[in-house]
Amino acid sequence: MTHTFPISNTVPVHRLAACFNNTSATYKFYWLLAILDGIQDGRKELDKHELFASMIANAWYTVNYFNVSFGQQDLIQDAVRQIKEIEGITIDAPKPLIKSRLVETDNPLTHKLLFHFDKQVPHWFLSPWYPKSERNAIYQYSQEGLNEPMYHLHKDRIVIQDEWFEYLGQHLRIVKDYVYWNLTLFLQARNPNVPDIPGKLIKPAIRNSLLKQRKFWDFVIDINGPINCIYTGKTLDKKQYHVEHFIPYSFVSHDQIWNLIPCDNSFNISKSNKLPLLNKHFEAFYALQELAINTYIQAKPNEKLLEDYFYIGTNWREGLSKDKFYDVINPLVTIAANNGFEFLG
Repeated sequence: MTHTFPISNTVPVHRLAACFNNTSATYKFYWLLAILDGIQDGRKELDKHELFASMIANAWYTVNYFNVSFGQQDLIQDAVRQIKEIEGITIDAPKPLIKSRLVETDNPLTHKLLFHFDKQVPHWFLSPWYPKSERNAIYQYSQEGLNEPMYHLHKDRIVIQDEWFEYLGQHLRIVKDYVYWNLTLFLQARNPNVPDIPGKLIKPAIRNSLLKQRKFWDFVIDINGPINCIYTGKTLDKKQYHVEHFIPYSFVSHDQIWNLIPCDNSFNISKSNKLPLLNKHFEAFYALQELAINTYIQAKPNEKLLEDYFYIGTNWREGLSKDKFYDVINPLVTIAANNGFEFLG
């Protein structure tokens, strides 16, 4: 990701960069991303309602699926969660669906939550162009084109200026990268122990296949016979299980084998992104992982997926230490719980 905007002889890029100085909330990041969405569609005139809906849609997955904290001062996080309940939109709904639902909704509570951002975001974003100016003055100055603002600001819409429209359209990817880079730094500071913040800003188009991990566990079953689901006790044979993330994917954001085990199909679906109870499930989880490692040490010591255990500081060639493994798992479960993930009932 880039750390600077491309230089321009036609627009005051330094003022755009100054928008992100001393940022205390995510509003400006998501406001600019919403504007860039409109520019990507080839439009200079953008309705405020649509822009606010786009802000929520861009933040949706980060808040609802990954439970990343935006900080106590940030109202986007609260708005996203409230709108999810009001509108009945699923946590993993695609961005275009979320945006269209919010643009078309006639629910007054949703409208109120969306237009709360009109009190702060559209005019304060332009404050680098008009330092120390009040709200009404910023509206007036922007409509007059003073200091070459990015957009003319009106009650119900913004109109991107021609030079800015050309600049942002030409450098769309670079500008987006800049925004995401700074948003990552902002969120990482508020979630210092949460893994892979960059990977939690955008919903992946398709989750990775777990075919390799399934073959890993199929081999364990081939050698040792059927194994038992650690949650239900049900006997699992090949083709009779799901590959399950012990700590939810929506927290760890990876498919490393040290966090994956076979699980009863129906239970895996109901488990969703809930956390395991370590006092109830860790012993059985560890026993399965130890069985897998011992199986591969004897039969396939060069199996590539065994390298995943090195990422958690475990040298599987010397045996899987239960204490060290617990010391990896326990903090992750604690942090996830603190970020709002629920435990299994």
